[in-house]
Amino acid sequence: MVMGCNSSTVPSQDPAPKQELILGTTTSTYDSGLLDYLLPYFEEANNYEVKVVSLGTGAALELGKNGDCDLVLVHAKEAELDMVEQGHYIDRYDVMYNDFVVVGPAADPAAIKEAANLNDVLATISNTQSPFISRGDDSGTHKKELAVWSAASIEPIGSWYVAAGSGMADTLRMTDEKEGYTLTDRATYLSLRDTLELDILFEGDVNLLNQYGIMAVNPQNWPQRDYEGAKLLTEFFISAEGQELIANFKPYGDTLFFPNAE
Repeated sequence: MVMGCNSSTVPSQDPAPKQELILGTTTSTYDSGLLDYLLPYFEEANNYEVKVVSLGTGAALELGKNGDCDLVLVHAKEAELDMVEQGHYIDRYDVMYNDFVVVGPAADPAAIKEAANLNDVLATISNTQSPFISRGDDSGTHKKELAVWSAASIEPIGSWYVAAGSGMADTLRMTDEKEGYTLTDRATYLSLRDTLELDILFEGDVNLLNQYGIMAVNPQNWPQRDYEGAKLLTEFFISAEGQELIANFKPYGDTLFFPNAE
């Protein structure tokens, strides 16, 4: 005979401990507050706690290449595709985009606001030897900055060109202190706008698109990494829910990231 038992005497089971998933990402997604806003939705629906490691894109890509994270969310598409081609990552998807802008003092001593295009902006800064603060950290923003100098056929050399070797927030603060110019992603600038005496002086150039992508560390290289968890988080970012959440992220009244997953 099977004996019944009183349900009140059955000890309640504690929920399974959440698994840790490590996301390597660029400073702009962290400094803007996007991940603090998005990740709780994922964590509530899944048995994961996401640990965010915020670095420049170059360092974030190396983090995954070395097996020290499960996936990355970064913004240097050419470098990302190269990493996929080399077998370090798999399952890359576009997630969202915003743009880069050139900021500087409201007085605009180099008068870049009157420039017709981005090449003219850079030529004016170089010719006037106005202080320009570079990220100098192999980040996605730094890669973009070097690319636009190259496209303008200008080699930025001299005491006016300063490498911060820092994330975007610290680079903006240094630019403010030196009353100089810098290239920044719009989201980080807007998140700090009220603490800086810097204005957007040039924007809208087709060469300033800032595409973000997500991809998983190749599990064949690093089987100890949580590929299944990486797939879950990737699916969240590119899902209708994730894309709508990204579109609705407007902490300063402005849309900071535009979803474009396909």
